Amino acid sequence: MRTARPLHTLTMAWGCLWLVGCATSPTTLQYTPLLQPEGASAITGKSGWATRTYAVAAANPLATDAGRQVLQSGGSAVDAAIAVQMVLTLVEPQSSGIGGGAFLLHFDGKSTQAFDGRETAPAGATPSLFLNGDGKPMPFIDAVVGGRAVGVPGTVRMLALAHQQHGRLPWAELFKPAIALATQGFRVSPRMATLLASEQHLFKDPVAAVYFLDAQGQPWKAGHLLRNPELAAVLQRIADTGPDALMTGDVAQAMVDEVRKHPGNPGTLSLDDLRAYQPVVRAPLCFDYTVAPRNYRICGMPPPSSGAVAIGQILGMLQQTGAQHLPLVQGLPTADWLHLYTEAARLAFADRAQYLADPAFVQPPAGSWNSLLAPAYLASRARHIDTSPDGKRMQSVLPGNPGATPLAYATMTDQPEYGTSHISIVDAYGNALAMTTTIEDGWGARLMVNRGTGLSGGFLLNNELTDFSFAPSDASGKPVANRVEPGKRPRSSMAPTLVFDKTTGQLVMSAGSPGGAFIIHFTAKTLYGALNWGLNAQQAINLPNFGALGGPTLLEDKRFSPETIQALKARDHTVVEMPMPSGLQAIERTSTGYFGGADPRREGIVSGD
Repeated sequence: MRTARPLHTLTMAWGCLWLVGCATSPTTLQYTPLLQPEGASAITGKSGWATRTYAVAAANPLATDAGRQVLQSGGSAVDAAIAVQMVLTLVEPQSSGIGGGAFLLHFDGKSTQAFDGRETAPAGATPSLFLNGDGKPMPFIDAVVGGRAVGVPGTVRMLALAHQQHGRLPWAELFKPAIALATQGFRVSPRMATLLASEQHLFKDPVAAVYFLDAQGQPWKAGHLLRNPELAAVLQRIADTGPDALMTGDVAQAMVDEVRKHPGNPGTLSLDDLRAYQPVVRAPLCFDYTVAPRNYRICGMPPPSSGAVAIGQILGMLQQTGAQHLPLVQGLPTADWLHLYTEAARLAFADRAQYLADPAFVQPPAGSWNSLLAPAYLASRARHIDTSPDGKRMQSVLPGNPGATPLAYATMTDQPEYGTSHISIVDAYGNALAMTTTIEDGWGARLMVNRGTGLSGGFLLNNELTDFSFAPSDASGKPVANRVEPGKRPRSSMAPTLVFDKTTGQLVMSAGSPGGAFIIHFTAKTLYGALNWGLNAQQAINLPNFGALGGPTLLEDKRFSPETIQALKARDHTVVEMPMPSGLQAIERTSTGYFGGADPRREGIVSGD
């Protein structure tokens, strides 16, 4: 059985020569660009992909193909993830990039590590960061656009740390695909074109406007050949000298200037903030999950992510309700099952709002985050769910208290969460990873960093600080655990997940999704579909989306029958049908190798040998 490596902050001693990285078997990557991304379609039917020895699942075909070529050249899962992320910075800039943060869960065949590259609040941030002059929380979009919400980006330093430990190819080789595509150009994908056409704030930034708009001031359409020479130059710097090329020098200064000199909504990001940023290696948060006759061990990110805790609570409470005896009917979840799921979700989100925040600032209840996953505690929580044949929705939901001590913090009110992208990879050496990466809202803070050397383009900055509670305390003055504090990592819903056979220790699945707070539901759905309903990865991803954040029961638009909706309403659920565009990626082990699935709602694909 695997053992988790201890929780500790690793000092970034960049002792490796970055031209050769920490490679153990130097190889020259001969990158060949993929000719064309998939065609234009909001929903693209996908049947999944079978591979033999390795696989990459990512949100854009160009990114997936870059990762595949790295694995084909002898690279590790981490090597491939670096190449994928750099290409996503270019081709999916609305979702993630070098100006944001990420969580990476890595399995080396023996043990699992959780690499935390989450952004941090600048030293100048205060608990009142998102309060108006009248002391009330400002509107979400007013906080997002500009420098106010920009956190210290952590993705590149986190990936460099993971590469030091698990890389096989030279660091510089892994940037070749993104640099080639940025220099030669890539075709704007249908998804990027659609999001550009509906964007209202990005073009207020002059650098972004020059890059994303044509001569008539219109957003680029799908198929346009777009080049980003500024990003190519920055990536070449990082390839040559490591992450300090991003976090110090003229690139860092350009980031600081973009944030602090914003004309209407400046932030406090400083050169010292960038220079001081450190990723963290944590012990993963794991829990047991039994679907007779198999016993699983599911591992995810601990806080500041809320993903693994919430997923573990939902799955654990469902086991207490009899939900496991409710099959799919005509390939869909029934109203009876959805009632149980959404009630469990509401209970989990109540605990999430009460307890979860950066562990460097907040102590877990009863001294351990696993107290929230203890079977006895989940059984006590599940007793709040009406499991009778015509059981009704709970009228109110309060957080539990596994520590049986007075609650030290106030409950955080619901806030919007957006953005992100997910990557799942298995390599030929027995390594696997799940990595969820983000700049938060679509297009982040709407700030494009450019050094001003005459090259067009650049990269976008995150608005990750809006994942903190806008209100630092409740009406009585009790503080919110996830309030803004200098150096703090905002709570996240990102849920990169690895599933193992508990008996053999063998990897079963890597999975995850973008989607803000709905990441928890998208990932839980996929896990439940695969482990409980026996679906393959693609079939589980294809299931309609659903969830609850504490209030109404939310269902993916036009995916459930009127009878199902009426049955939920008869149980007193307020049902809201809405678009729920997940971006799930998953790879599962099979008897002949691997089988990968990619969300039909996005442009991702799976590729391998």
